[in-house]
Amino acid sequence: MDHFYVMTLKKWKRYTIVILLALFAALFLWFERYGAFSILSGSEPSALTKGNADEPDISLTFNISWGEEKVHDILKKLKQHQVQATFFVSGEWAERHPEILEKITDQEHELGMLGYRYKSYLDQELDDVRRDLLEAKEVFDKLGYEDMKLLRPPNGHFNKDIIELAEDQGFTVTHWNVNPNDWQNPGTQKMTDMVMEETTNGDIILMHASDSVKQTAEALETILPGLKNKGFKFVGISELINQAHAESKLAE
Repeated sequence: MDHFYVMTLKKWKRYTIVILLALFAALFLWFERYGAFSILSGSEPSALTKGNADEPDISLTFNISWGEEKVHDILKKLKQHQVQATFFVSGEWAERHPEILEKITDQEHELGMLGYRYKSYLDQELDDVRRDLLEAKEVFDKLGYEDMKLLRPPNGHFNKDIIELAEDQGFTVTHWNVNPNDWQNPGTQKMTDMVMEETTNGDIILMHASDSVKQTAEALETILPGLKNKGFKFVGISELINQAHAESKLAE
């Protein structure tokens, strides 16, 4: 009987080791493909996902990859409530709408890029991603935006290799941690409630200014003064980066 228990214990230990090794391998593969790292974490590749949790600064960001209508209503709301935002636009869109890009920067909003073509970097070879970044940079240089430093990979898809590639070209990869999914048009009240309830110090809010959004401008009418009344201060992404004591936050 004693011999039976010894054998069972040995088997249990062996199975446990196998399971733990399998889990470790799975986690390693997941981080290799989808892993993102916290803001400015030493020499490690890093993506900005949150600023300093001890400061009331937050960043409102908008992605634009197509369309030319809805962005004007959004810019009007931002101007009305005196809020600075950061706009991430694709190089392809910028080529087609340089006058809108100029309007965005004339209102002193910060500018970042979504690469050239809005296609997931995880679906492309690394050399193709490099070419996309170079093509986008060339477009923005020609349009007079030579100091473009902020990059948000299309669809928010990136991994360690993409972050390293972007950093080698002088970009800071920027993510988000509050996402009301406004492109799905879930309802003005639902978007407003989500942003108002979930936003905390240092957060980066993701919204869109492409023509897919039908309710975003209306939601901003409540969100902008509402967040101000809660004591938050809207700043550009660069301001969050410049906070030397910014809190590390894992990108999800």
